[in-house]
Amino acid sequence: MNDYVKIIKNGLWNNNQALVALLGLCPLLAVTNNIVNAIGLGLATTFVLVASNVTVSIFRHQISKEVRIPIFVLLIASFVTIVELLMQSYFYDLYLILGIFVPLIVTNCAILGRAEAFASKNTWGKSALDGLMMGVGFSVVLIVLGAMRELIGSGTLFDQSALLLGDLGNTLSVTVFENYQGTLLAILPPGAFIGLGVIVAMKNRYDLRGKKS
Repeated sequence: MNDYVKIIKNGLWNNNQALVALLGLCPLLAVTNNIVNAIGLGLATTFVLVASNVTVSIFRHQISKEVRIPIFVLLIASFVTIVELLMQSYFYDLYLILGIFVPLIVTNCAILGRAEAFASKNTWGKSALDGLMMGVGFSVVLIVLGAMRELIGSGTLFDQSALLLGDLGNTLSVTVFENYQGTLLAILPPGAFIGLGVIVAMKNRYDLRGKKS
């Protein structure tokens, strides 16, 4: 049980791939100009993490050490292709917005890193939990950063939710600041770097205070 608790804590906080390992920053910084984009990419990344971790774990004894990295990349690419096809079928408008960053999940070092460092050495159950927690931890950072940038940049939250939920999503959009002119910096790449820096600093400060106490 302690092993599973440790996996959960590592994925969500202690070894969060976006805040501690600082992996997967390219899509994280590029698509988090609103919450909906962040949720879409977060779900896609989590699915690939879980699927690739489980598959690598199940076949870890059959995969030769000499070719393990190419095999891992091939497996990850296969699951990313499944995600692409699903998004094209059911969330086409969101897929167009995310654009190249969906296939670029293949190059996300966080996914390959978990396959190599964890899934290739542990059972499929632990690997599935590791992939899920790493995906959730990564997604939470995506969503928090997306919320910050959308709120400061546009004064709204959950705008364009219809891309994910159809007509139901239209009821979720919230205008927080009426007649707000917006802050362009927040939705541009520099705003993403500043926002992520603030989140990382807050986490580090919290961890430091925890150690002192």
